[in-house]
Amino acid sequence: MIITPAEPHDVAKLLAFREEAAAWLRTMGSDQWSRPYPADKLLATIEAGTVFMLRDGHTTAGTITLTPNAEEGLWTDDELTEPSLFVNKLTVTREYAGQDLGGRLLDWASNRARGAGAQWLRLDAWTTNEGLQRYYLAHGFTHVRTVREGVAVNGGPRVSGWLAQRAARLADHGFTDRTPTPEKLRFAA
Repeated sequence: MIITPAEPHDVAKLLAFREEAAAWLRTMGSDQWSRPYPADKLLATIEAGTVFMLRDGHTTAGTITLTPNAEEGLWTDDELTEPSLFVNKLTVTREYAGQDLGGRLLDWASNRARGAGAQWLRLDAWTTNEGLQRYYLAHGFTHVRTVREGVAVNGGPRVSGWLAQRAARLADHGFTDRTPTPEKLRFAA
């Protein structure tokens, strides 16, 4: 499998991934990702070079967004002085479920974070999705805290405030990486 940067023509596929994931989550009693994601915001993240696609031949098996920008109101000022990359929108299609591709994408993200000079690979997860939280803990993340106050970036109530991190480190993900070398992080120390 090959990991590549997403391209503008991937927007429809990424929106479909999100809808598929939301439908699957509903069968498990979760309302995660139940609100539609704006295509223009998704296109902006693609154009910023932060969205990556996992491809198996002509089929896209998964996606991950990896950004140096934290969602406002989640991490403390002190934490934000530590060089970090943030995982968002990790999704594996149901067709590829059960192969730990998500874990391998996290390992790829950890490599990329280390290559960018990050100390941490961080994420926020849905506060009520305990299964997802256990998944991240099983993949080497440590729970930092849960933030329930405030308003999310999209103006709705804060629903994704379970914060976790793991050290940015080299890990064997097994993918062919066709992404550009990550830019070194600039941060305030």
